[in-house]
Amino acid sequence: MAKQKPIGIIGLGVMGSAMATNAAKAGFRVHGFDPVPAARTALKKAGGHPEKTAVEVAAVAEVLITSLPSAQALQDVARELSGKGRVVIETSTLPIEEKQKARDALAKKGITLLDCPLSGTGAQARAKDLVIFVSGDKAAAKKAEPFLPGFTRAHYYLGEFGNGSKMKFVANLLVAIHNVSTAEAFVLGMKAGLDPKTIFEVMANSAGASRMFQVRGPQMVANDYDSATISVKLFQKDMKIIGDFATQLGVATPLFNTSAMVYNAAMGMGLDKKDTASVCEVLESMSGVKR
Repeated sequence: MAKQKPIGIIGLGVMGSAMATNAAKAGFRVHGFDPVPAARTALKKAGGHPEKTAVEVAAVAEVLITSLPSAQALQDVARELSGKGRVVIETSTLPIEEKQKARDALAKKGITLLDCPLSGTGAQARAKDLVIFVSGDKAAAKKAEPFLPGFTRAHYYLGEFGNGSKMKFVANLLVAIHNVSTAEAFVLGMKAGLDPKTIFEVMANSAGASRMFQVRGPQMVANDYDSATISVKLFQKDMKIIGDFATQLGVATPLFNTSAMVYNAAMGMGLDKKDTASVCEVLESMSGVKR
């Protein structure tokens, strides 16, 4: 059984730590590494087994998850890893070209990298409310599949390598737009004299509701964006990847481009470390709404 086998997690940030905690709760033996000591300590408290390096993680687990903040971090891990027959579930949101580069480097060492981005916020990751988009070698995907229910609620195999990232870009385009549209709806209602809590309760049950309305709405009601599940600054990376991808394909994205200006305004207002739901604060400022 998969639960009797160890799983490795490299990168224990917001998403990685949530996946590690849920996998441990589900009964998997979780071995993990992160360069930040506090992250390794948190893994131990969650019932996992912290290792000193990514190499040590690969030494004890045949199936690994990577959750990394940058393309450089992925290339560094690809250089370090060894262990013929290992399968790497690469969950980061990065340009496809960077993942292909890491895949090719690892293939030379007999390691198979799968392109498997996640759909969901940090809060959803903690609640095991993630969907994973799996793409790449089918045999490797089958080997990884038994581990996926430990940290996701659903998974889809999408075929050739890169299709996972393509689906993620589609998902994040919707997230970017729906987050701003949620904020715009709240600001309209508040400017009209409606209570934000009432707006949320009624609209969450209306035809206009979206997953982002349900996830980000409570933060907008509370007017509290300090506990960032994804910060405005970090989301800039995802926005750029989507914009570049759409440009390469020659696809018009007028709604996405308009929403990008609101995120840029959030950066200009010093909200870079706040949760992306803080776009509501931007639109409140633009509309003369004071709470």
